[in-house]
Amino acid sequence: MPTSASHGPALDLTADSVAITQAICDVPSVSGDERALADLIVDALAGAAHLEVIRDGDTIVARTNLGRDRRVVIAGHLDTVPINGNVPTRFETIDGQRYLWGRGTVDMKAGVAVQLKLALELTAPIVDVTWMWYDHEEVSAELNGLGRLARHRPDLFAGDFAILGEPSNGQVEGGCNGNLRVELRAYGLRAHSARSWVGENAIHKLAPALERLASYEPATVEVEGLEYREGLNAVGITGGIAGNVIPDEAMLHVNYRFAPSRTVAEAIEHVAGLFPEYELTVVDEAEGARPGLDAPLAQQFVRAVGAEARPKYGWTDVARFSALGIPAVNFGPGDPLKAHADDERVACDQILSCERALRAWLIGAA
Repeated sequence: MPTSASHGPALDLTADSVAITQAICDVPSVSGDERALADLIVDALAGAAHLEVIRDGDTIVARTNLGRDRRVVIAGHLDTVPINGNVPTRFETIDGQRYLWGRGTVDMKAGVAVQLKLALELTAPIVDVTWMWYDHEEVSAELNGLGRLARHRPDLFAGDFAILGEPSNGQVEGGCNGNLRVELRAYGLRAHSARSWVGENAIHKLAPALERLASYEPATVEVEGLEYREGLNAVGITGGIAGNVIPDEAMLHVNYRFAPSRTVAEAIEHVAGLFPEYELTVVDEAEGARPGLDAPLAQQFVRAVGAEARPKYGWTDVARFSALGIPAVNFGPGDPLKAHADDERVACDQILSCERALRAWLIGAA
């Protein structure tokens, strides 16, 4: 294998997309540590005369400038959640199906591998393409490389349609749910636990909120023909001072995944209405994205993939494109249920089929 003096083994984008997936998964790139992989990608694209390559930190943009009348943005993130004994990757066969096992195989380096291979090989697609590979997707929104790029170079986001390589089992998933995280606080009066009757237990005061959450029935909301399932859940709880002290403060962390028919403001109003007796602090918010499947390019893409579009339940960066007025869908190999799992693995056939579908659409053969 060829090597790069500064980065170790070079990235061979002429290999098949399964081999590229393994190669980039074996370069650890937990959020904040994407530099080595970004360097390899820049080096691998250096000789591609049909691409203009731009770098912003550890985000890389490679775009064609062929004068086509339409432009598509195709993006994927380079980072992963922390590794837990699942790098380096390995191949395994389950029920006759060959899988690539390891961190990042599903979320979302298989999608990135497909994009990298096509970016290098497709010198004359039927649309101009802006390829984006970005850092810091798996952490807080203010660090997101796509958001940073939008602030630094908004011109690079010009496009008529966008595809995000999030795992979708090789199907098209339109839009995404919004995401809201809040903290609910209850207050009491501190006292010695031996004389608890003179205090007020703040932890106990969270009991009604927990009961409300346990009995809450989340809605399924139809938006432009797709049904988005909502979710409202406690995801953390803190409180307590010492083993012999009645606590005077406790906090319940609540996550609300809401259909893209709601705005963030409406989502906050909904949650606040469910818990009126608690102090509520918003700690994270993200608008959802409507499906955008009425766009002609989106319809052409769904036909090319040959499947019925589905909703995306988790929040993804398609919402960033939607906020810019660009219809966007999720499309990539991998079962979303295996994202972030310790046994994260992707079917090799699915990587290849996603490559074939995207290639056919971009060259007009679908």
